[in-house]
Amino acid sequence: MRSIWNGSISFGLVSIPIKLYSGSEERRIDLDMLDRRDHARIRYKRVNETTGEEVKWDDIVKGFKRDDEYIVLEDEDFDMADMKKSKTIDIEEFVAEAEVADVLFKKPYFVEPREGGEKSYALLTKALQESKKLGVATFVMRQKEHLSLIGVYQNALVLHVIRFSDEIRDPSKLEIPDTKVSKKELDMAHSLIDQYTSEFQFDNFKDVYNDKLMKIIEDKAKGKKPKLKKVESTPTEATDLMAKLKASLEQKKKSKKAS
Repeated sequence: MRSIWNGSISFGLVSIPIKLYSGSEERRIDLDMLDRRDHARIRYKRVNETTGEEVKWDDIVKGFKRDDEYIVLEDEDFDMADMKKSKTIDIEEFVAEAEVADVLFKKPYFVEPREGGEKSYALLTKALQESKKLGVATFVMRQKEHLSLIGVYQNALVLHVIRFSDEIRDPSKLEIPDTKVSKKELDMAHSLIDQYTSEFQFDNFKDVYNDKLMKIIEDKAKGKKPKLKKVESTPTEATDLMAKLKASLEQKKKSKKAS
C-alpha cells in the first residue's frame, strides 16, 4: 500500500512518527462518459479562459478572489495556516467508544509507525484496546482541517475522519512490529488517558484552519510575506517513554489546577 500522509500522532508529550494509508476503497463500476452519437469518450481540458489555450498542471495555482484581483496561494501558504496540524495528529482528549455513533465515521485511515515510534505506537494501541476509548484529534490534510477519532482495528491504529465491510482493506499488510510494553508503562498510559478523558462535545471543536488561511490571504493582499514556522516532532524513544508519560501527567494536572 502507498502512504498518503506522513507525520506524527501525539498524546500528552508522547510523539509517535506514523504513516497514513487509505483504509477503504470504492466498489463502483468504472464508467466512461461518451458522446451519444458516435460513442467517442468525452475529455476534459484545463483551459485558460482568456486565451482559450490548454494549461499544464505545473502552471496551475490556486487563488482567492478579493475585489477584482486574485491573491495567489502557494503550497507553503496552506501549511503556514497551521504548520503544526499539517504535520501532527494531536490527540486532545479521549472518549468512550459507546458515546460515538458509527454514522460519524466518514472514512478510515490505517496508521503505521515510522522508525523510532514502534514502542509508543504499541503502547497507545494496547491502552486504547483495554480502556475501550477513542482519541479525539484534529489535523490538516490536503489543505483541509479534519476532526478525527483514533481507535484500534485488528491490532492496528485506525483514524476515522468524522461503509460496507468489503470496502475495508486488510491491515495485515502493514509492517507493525510485535513490540512488548511493561505493565508499569501500560498503567501509566491508562492514567494519562483517564486524565484526558471527557464527555464528547462537538461544540468543543472548531475549524480554525480556514480563519488562519484567510489571515494569510489578507496579509498577502497587503504585500506582507507570511513567515514560515518550522514544526519538528521528535520520536519518543523507548528509553524515554516512562519519563514522557510522567511529564504528561504532571502537565495535565497543572493545567487542571490552573483552570
